[in-house]
Amino acid sequence: MSTFAAVMTGKGTGAIATIQVLGDTAKVIIKKVFKPVEFKTGEIHVGTILDGGEAIDQVTIGCEGPDTFAINCHGNPLIVEKIMQLLGQYGANLVTAEQLLTRIMSAQEKNNSIAVEAKLAQARARTLQGTKIITNQIDAGLTKKVIGWLKNIDEISLDTIKAEAIDILQKSQAAKLIIYGCTAVLTGPPNSGKSTLLNCLAGRQKAIVTDIKGTTRDWVSARCKIGSLSVKFIDTAGLDEKLKELQNNIDESAQQKTAEILEEADIVLLVLDASRPIEEFDNQITSRFDSKKVITVLNKSDLPSIIDTSRLPANFSKTVQISAKEGTGIEKLNEKIINTTGAADFVFQEPVCFTARQENLLKKLTNVKSKQQTTSIITDLLTGYF
Repeated sequence: MSTFAAVMTGKGTGAIATIQVLGDTAKVIIKKVFKPVEFKTGEIHVGTILDGGEAIDQVTIGCEGPDTFAINCHGNPLIVEKIMQLLGQYGANLVTAEQLLTRIMSAQEKNNSIAVEAKLAQARARTLQGTKIITNQIDAGLTKKVIGWLKNIDEISLDTIKAEAIDILQKSQAAKLIIYGCTAVLTGPPNSGKSTLLNCLAGRQKAIVTDIKGTTRDWVSARCKIGSLSVKFIDTAGLDEKLKELQNNIDESAQQKTAEILEEADIVLLVLDASRPIEEFDNQITSRFDSKKVITVLNKSDLPSIIDTSRLPANFSKTVQISAKEGTGIEKLNEKIINTTGAADFVFQEPVCFTARQENLLKKLTNVKSKQQTTSIITDLLTGYF
């Protein structure tokens, strides 16, 4: 076994930083940079990290086990970096916190890769609801489903396993949005009120708002909590095919950036000015939303409405009326977002996949041809390398 060292606290300046050192030569390495003492499990020692005869920092070192130590130093990144360099100089392999945690948890959960992935994913979850979904996959959820498949592999038909795998993949789409967050792009014709809506959702001034058409040329974002979702709203330059014809490099770049952001969106909020006729919406851009979940936001409900919603394409038929200026209709918009993403009334105990490895293996299960192949994939899902 080699020895590994990783910074376990977040990046940047802090009051205290923690460096974990783990491995069969951990004690030897620690004694080369710390005044020699006899470490015993459970003891904490106060002393100085030394580079030769030069003092680097006064620290505490906790002996968490025969080969496991925690160095608690001052949180100045320069100090942390210097201590890590010293540990590396004396033989420690410098790794990330996630890499070290993976090694520790893999040793603890030798027969359950899903449990290890869940414990690692918990640190990246953006909502409390997301952590609950992940936690439920360790002993119940996906783990329970996979163990059940293996236990009853001779009795379960391939069609049943395929159908259940497809169901898990479908439910996982909403689960991953709850766990890792959702990206909602505000788009639509120029001057439809996108920036005003972003400011309303954010509760503060994030984007410049004027009556001049096409004010927003760069993207602006704000992250908000909506029910069980952490939603990153992105305000983009108004979509207008005519701007490309003006041969304006700034406008052309803004349109290109909007198109790129739309590709990454989980949900699209198509903001239209309800006080203007639908003919002003350029139909050439509708094809960009064919594969997206779209909510059509009919803005400026404080003004007389003349928009004819019957002329909207089928993909844009899910509408909600608001006035971003007056702040009305926002609750209904939030409800529509939760329902459209599938986060409404999501059952946290449902088996779901939450890593690319799990998703790829479940997709393979939907196309299996034999019980032998099925057993191999399911076993890999439960105990495979990641």
